[in-house]
Amino acid sequence: MKNTLLLLCTCILSACHVDIETQIHELTEQMTLEEKVGMLHGQTMFTSSGVERLNIAPIKYADGPFGIREELETHSWAPLRLTTDSATFFPTGSALAATWSEEMARLYGKGMAEEARTRGKDMILGPAINIQRIPTGGRTYEYFSEDPFLSARLAVGYVHGVQDNGAAACIKHYALNNQENNRGMVDVRVSERAMREVYLPPFRAAVEEAGAWGVMAAYNKVDGSWCAENEMLLNRILREEWGFRGMVISDWGGTHSTVKSALAGLDVEMPGGRFFGQALLDSVRSGAVPEEVIDQKVANILRVRLNIDTVEETSHETAVSTPEHGRMVYEIATKAIVLLKNKDDLLPLDIEKHSKIAVIGDNAIRKHATGGIGAGVKARYEVTPLEALQKKIGDRTSLVFARGYESFSRKDRERGGILGGVMLTGTGGMLSGSATAGAKLDETLLAEALEAASGADLVLFFAGNNREVETEGADRMNIILPSLQDELIKKIAEVNPRIVTVVVTGAPVNLTTIEACSPAILVSWFNGSEGGNALADVLLGNVVPSGKLPFTFPVRLEDSPAYALKTYPNFDKALYTEDIYVGYRWFNAQKIDPLYPFGHGLSYTTFGYASMETGKEIYDTREVIKVTFQLKNTGNYASEEVVQLYVHRPESNVEWPEKELKAFKRVSLAPGESAKVTLEIPAERLQYWNETTDEWVPDPGKIELLLGTSSRDIKLRKTISIRS
Repeated sequence: MKNTLLLLCTCILSACHVDIETQIHELTEQMTLEEKVGMLHGQTMFTSSGVERLNIAPIKYADGPFGIREELETHSWAPLRLTTDSATFFPTGSALAATWSEEMARLYGKGMAEEARTRGKDMILGPAINIQRIPTGGRTYEYFSEDPFLSARLAVGYVHGVQDNGAAACIKHYALNNQENNRGMVDVRVSERAMREVYLPPFRAAVEEAGAWGVMAAYNKVDGSWCAENEMLLNRILREEWGFRGMVISDWGGTHSTVKSALAGLDVEMPGGRFFGQALLDSVRSGAVPEEVIDQKVANILRVRLNIDTVEETSHETAVSTPEHGRMVYEIATKAIVLLKNKDDLLPLDIEKHSKIAVIGDNAIRKHATGGIGAGVKARYEVTPLEALQKKIGDRTSLVFARGYESFSRKDRERGGILGGVMLTGTGGMLSGSATAGAKLDETLLAEALEAASGADLVLFFAGNNREVETEGADRMNIILPSLQDELIKKIAEVNPRIVTVVVTGAPVNLTTIEACSPAILVSWFNGSEGGNALADVLLGNVVPSGKLPFTFPVRLEDSPAYALKTYPNFDKALYTEDIYVGYRWFNAQKIDPLYPFGHGLSYTTFGYASMETGKEIYDTREVIKVTFQLKNTGNYASEEVVQLYVHRPESNVEWPEKELKAFKRVSLAPGESAKVTLEIPAERLQYWNETTDEWVPDPGKIELLLGTSSRDIKLRKTISIRS
């Protein structure tokens, strides 16, 4: 019976596919050349044309991978200032990545799709899935991780969540958009192996596994060709190898040619029609671009259009940001918070023991839905940490707030301001400048902070960045905490050493001073509309932290690969000389201890790992390696543990990183509860890209399986073999 149903479903899906392809053929035959070309470029800032005569609706794009952007004027970035275009602020990409949960990524995509459809949008410009190569990257907060496998699993979940709920996902930025400085001109030079094994896996998984309908070409060049006209990326890899059948759109203003872009595989130029308007029409008529190429582009667009139902905007009737979406954001946000340190079990807070708590730092009251350059969210609401703490604690203890430091703002960027004790001298590109002689804290704010701290039983210090510091279009020049926060916490520690630091950031920051001054440290990210409530519940012990770092926090910026090799900053050619040694792979290979390693994250409880087994000792290259072990909650709190499985190749003749993440899973356990956990690794996932034969090749031999709670905290090991 099961096989019969499966066959029936397959036949139905096949019939639907044939029917859509027939519709595409029939519609294309009825179009004039002008109508076809009219579909290949922007109609407004965030729509591309349909064909009204044939009832083909335009495609409406929703900007922003972490919330549906407000409505803009037809041909500008200026907002319309409506009252019906507010939305939910979802945790940003690195926050989602800290959940280490494909399930949370799917929930995230579901919420985004529902809000997009309420606003009448067809395609979400997200997720943003580039690898975090440099800690200073301006869009690190949008991206997922330094690890390709973690990024790939989150990308698959996000795309499924979006497309299972009626919208199309447009994965971006394809490919190798790993810096913001000079992103429109920089030429990435990378080995094919590093490209295939590190930078492309999230895109490949989103296409092959999740069936993403859209791909956005990045601004940068790869091997001399802009991504929007890159034959290797668009035609050879994306379409021929991965079988992508959706539409490729340019990033806004990222098209640089007509004929070359058309022949290389770009389908839609956004937002205007400088290259794919009249110029493309003329190129077809002159024979420079065959009309068959235009027909294929139209087919790619129609394939999306016919699979995604057109919907009317109903935001004037139905709230876009609903309580259900708020609950989604809260769940994701709680799982994203990472406990870095908890000396003497200072957390969770025992309110009964603290008659007065000092809350110090601008990030206790700062909202992060908007800021800087690029997509933001006109959030219907955003709960700040101080608001949440005041509401949840009530009159059980006294909360005294002091701002402590002036938050870095857009005005500072425009006029040249101080960022981490560095004077900014420019308004575009990297935040750079000369060291500021005599930079010091505001005396009034400092006095208020010290008064609050000295009279309190405990200090909650809110450190980190904001959305002006981390911004599209500009990489940070360093990872120093802005606004002289290091100087502030040192002075606070002199009057009250009982400090819990909450680091609000979307990217790695230098926490060496915080580490020395603060017995307990949490990372709470740019964590969405419910970020304040999520953080307050973790601080108070209503929720046990279970997030894990999606990237390495170095002791020094110079320890990171591109900085250690002095290949960044580079405004002409970006030479990826670290090759496959990105993130924790580099730190392991160079025997450099990070401040906090990839995958790190503590809990209020403890876990025991035991009895690691595999189904067999020798596996064929087409089999799935199954690893089982016993996990026990040995503490006093119900919680979730993210178990991580890495692989090490002890005897290979092929160059490999010391270890690579290949599986992970969230496991929920009550105090004292044990569970048998199973992790699986398809053996084909252990292949490498052979640059001589230009193909994926197995590397048979011994494989050491490393099971742990971070990339540096391995609990159990077992060796198996892969048979050739």
